[in-house]
Amino acid sequence: MKRINIAIVGATGMVGNKFLEVIEERNLPVGDCYLFASKKSAGKVVNFFGKQLTVIELTRENVIALAGKVDYALFSAGGAVSKEYAPLFVEIGATVVDNSSYWRMNDDVPLVVPEVNPSDAFLHHGIIANPNCSTIQAVVALKPLYDKYGIKRVVYSTYQAVSGAGVLGVEDLKSGTDEPKKFAHKIAFNALPHIDVFEKDGYTKEEHKMINETRKILHDDALKITATTVRIPVFFGHSESINVEFEKPCDRDGVLTALENFNGIVVQDDTAHDIYPLPIYAEGRDEVFVGRIRIDDSVESGVNLWVVADNIRKGAATNAVQIVELLMFGKI
Repeated sequence: MKRINIAIVGATGMVGNKFLEVIEERNLPVGDCYLFASKKSAGKVVNFFGKQLTVIELTRENVIALAGKVDYALFSAGGAVSKEYAPLFVEIGATVVDNSSYWRMNDDVPLVVPEVNPSDAFLHHGIIANPNCSTIQAVVALKPLYDKYGIKRVVYSTYQAVSGAGVLGVEDLKSGTDEPKKFAHKIAFNALPHIDVFEKDGYTKEEHKMINETRKILHDDALKITATTVRIPVFFGHSESINVEFEKPCDRDGVLTALENFNGIVVQDDTAHDIYPLPIYAEGRDEVFVGRIRIDDSVESGVNLWVVADNIRKGAATNAVQIVELLMFGKI
């Protein structure tokens, strides 16, 4: 099997570290691996597949020096870095999978969840966008239902872990401080209906991401969606209450069957024994967990779902690695 050469941009960050962990776990056939980070992190040594790799400072000169030597570049270093350096990696011959929000809504850049819209990945022009963490798990749960019943409207209510805000978010929860470094208010023993910045319409940027990205991934610009996103004092694992109104009649057994038969979903729905998805059990897993499946009698045809996934794995690193697998093998 041909070995691929990869670059990780943002290699010392939370998602960058997880890229390496997931690649090892899934045993991708990696030849050379180049780790890029800021000047502050350059020189650090990282163990990968039993080798000691030294982190390289991310500069244009250091990237250009690898012309023709990188097959895939995985980015998780923020939008400004992706804006400048993703096209440069494409110029030197790499295919970029970018975890920032910068390229997601670009019409020429596919936004891909391999279980949901795999064919879109092959339409890329060098850059593929990794969706927002909360969007990824939502569309995995929605796709089999969209295909079976059609969807009129979606109402998202999310309960998102602090790791989605990076290292400083985790530190705010660990410290329990009344003077947080990352959040607008104390996060310990609290819930903040405030993820990313507020827009003029009163929605946050995170809420707009979920709305717009869902439409793009499902190829349905007319789909009615609304969202409220909330940060809660959990380290890892985003939870979502998703209310769905369908075009066609549904019943609970049909919904269950569609979910159970879909790649990447684990149904946990046995309330008689208190079995339902929990972020503490989703941590470290790559599946999307769905439970609390209830018919919504307030509409003609609808359902309520409780959806949980590890936001750093399936919500970020694993999805990106799966995109590489999809391009390499035609499947995940």
